[in-house]
Amino acid sequence: MRKNLASALGRRRRGMTLVEIMVVIAIIGTMMSIVGFQVAQSFAQANVETTKLTMQQIDKSLGLYAAAKKGKFPSSSEGLSAASKYFPDGEVPKDAWGNEFIYTASGRGYEIVSLGADGVEGGEDVDADIKSSEIKN
Repeated sequence: MRKNLASALGRRRRGMTLVEIMVVIAIIGTMMSIVGFQVAQSFAQANVETTKLTMQQIDKSLGLYAAAKKGKFPSSSEGLSAASKYFPDGEVPKDAWGNEFIYTASGRGYEIVSLGADGVEGGEDVDADIKSSEIKN
């Protein structure tokens, strides 16, 4: 009786088969790819929000420039570098992807544009252009 009980317990404690291990690894891999995709999407959206905040910072710095220059903003040809001393580091900030902003001035107004993640005009989602006129309150 003891021998039969010992052999029955031995069969139950054999461990996992190679197929079972492969199934578990496949399940874990699938879960990791889903989570990884979601994290990547969150980082991409965070770059868009960071760029919008940077544009608001530029807007405030240009306000300081205009206050010192009797209400005039830098011309398109002068660009943002004309107001560089009004930026926190004394340098013109770049968007979250490391690209320079496009600055155009007309009359008493201006627009700042980031070309998005792809750095090309147009696009959708995180590749879409971000314009200061669309994010102002």
